[in-house]
Amino acid sequence: MTYQSPNYLKLIALSLFFIFISTAAAHAKMVSVSVVKLNLRSGPGTKYAVQWEYGKGVPLSVLRTKGNWYKVKDFENDVGWVYKKMVNRKPYMIVKKKKINIRSGPGTKFKLVGKAEYGVVFATLEQKPGWAKVKHENGLQGWVKRDLVWGF
Repeated sequence: MTYQSPNYLKLIALSLFFIFISTAAAHAKMVSVSVVKLNLRSGPGTKYAVQWEYGKGVPLSVLRTKGNWYKVKDFENDVGWVYKKMVNRKPYMIVKKKKINIRSGPGTKFKLVGKAEYGVVFATLEQKPGWAKVKHENGLQGWVKRDLVWGF
């Protein structure tokens, strides 16, 4: 039998904890707004104040559930509550940089097909390492660098 120092065991336990937390964060439940207008409220119910208003497709990260309400966070780290029936699991992304390029393929060598500005929402069609194929409601479709958008 070998002796393991208490510090060594603590280090292993701490490492496993951080692996679990980072894996859970990477797999956090994401939803998107399924209605034309959705209110972000200060609490889980219609009696709570409206903090923000979202348009269709805006992606949100679910932090917790209470009855028919989700506590969510948006791409700007605003936190509040939304009614569950007003969101779904259809994948969307939102531009988080001032301006981004949209390309014909997943890489910087592909032709530029358009540009998008901060806050523009796209439906997510496909993902490859570091890139996402997206489509705007106006029909514009192409690939964006994944770290320039937020969502799923």
